[in-house]
Amino acid sequence: MMALRASAFRWFSQGFLHKQFLSNRHTLRTQQRCGYRKVSKKNVVEETGPVNVAPSRSFSSLVKPFVFTVGFTGCSFAGAAIWQYENVKSRINNYSHDNNAKWLDKIRPQKHGDLRKQVNQWWNSLSEGNKTVTGIIAVNVLVFCCWRVPFLRRFGINYFTSNPSSKSLCWPMLLSTFSHYSPLHLAVNMYVLWGVSSTIINTMGKEQFLAFYLSAGVISSFASYVSKIATGRLGTSLGASGAILAVIAAVFTKSPEAKAALLFLPIFNLTCGTALKAIVTFDTMGMLLGWRIFDHAAHLGGALFGIWYILYGHQKIWKNRETLVRRWHDFRSRRPGSGGNGPI
Repeated sequence: MMALRASAFRWFSQGFLHKQFLSNRHTLRTQQRCGYRKVSKKNVVEETGPVNVAPSRSFSSLVKPFVFTVGFTGCSFAGAAIWQYENVKSRINNYSHDNNAKWLDKIRPQKHGDLRKQVNQWWNSLSEGNKTVTGIIAVNVLVFCCWRVPFLRRFGINYFTSNPSSKSLCWPMLLSTFSHYSPLHLAVNMYVLWGVSSTIINTMGKEQFLAFYLSAGVISSFASYVSKIATGRLGTSLGASGAILAVIAAVFTKSPEAKAALLFLPIFNLTCGTALKAIVTFDTMGMLLGWRIFDHAAHLGGALFGIWYILYGHQKIWKNRETLVRRWHDFRSRRPGSGGNGPI
């Protein structure tokens, strides 16, 4: 998750106003000489509307983000458990129908169109993990394109960048996970996500993985908030790096003896365990030494969450979903037209 410098943030928030100010500079000076009130760039910004940023923050401002982080994580895994239940129930209910309807395939009209056929063949050839990652990449690309629309930039600054000094604290922790302004930043993150996610998705299932990925994004943003307020270096961050580091940490923790070629440095063929230690050490040093190129606190928070989830979280959270699923099943069975009270 790349941390933008203060100058970059000012460019985002006021850059499109700067041209208007420069083009009117001569007119403003003429008006001042003619007796009009003094107008400055500050006045132009104020009349256009302030950026949604508060001057400073203290640790008390972390209460709402903390509650949001805990609540969102819990709701994500609860929703994933119910989603998995519904998917399994739907597959079982449709199994006999699909078998009995095979004879209809011979009389159904065939779909025409080479492009559509090729797209369908490509999509069907993807694994469940690749399909899930494709959806995540599509959302990231869509948000990236929205950054190119001038009148959406202010909205993007307020809700698609995480900043502990912003008035909007909670939802940007999630939305910034899908936000990239730099094409290189987007390309690198999506390339890494595509490379490391398929195996873990096929192991976890798409429902559990999405809950894990979204929760990792929010947790990494909260870690960034804590670090920025503790050090006083407030600034804005965006990108999927924190969530992706959680995925990498989960994959490397699950298979520590496997070989991992580092991005852009494939000649260094390290084991996953060694590579994970190097990543954690690098981000820990970056956070302690105040490096500003990356949001090292967000990276470290995501990586630690990925390690914790594989070692302990999967057992404590996902393996204990039976009570929730049973209650949901009982609720669904009591609804009219639910198809009976028997177990799925």
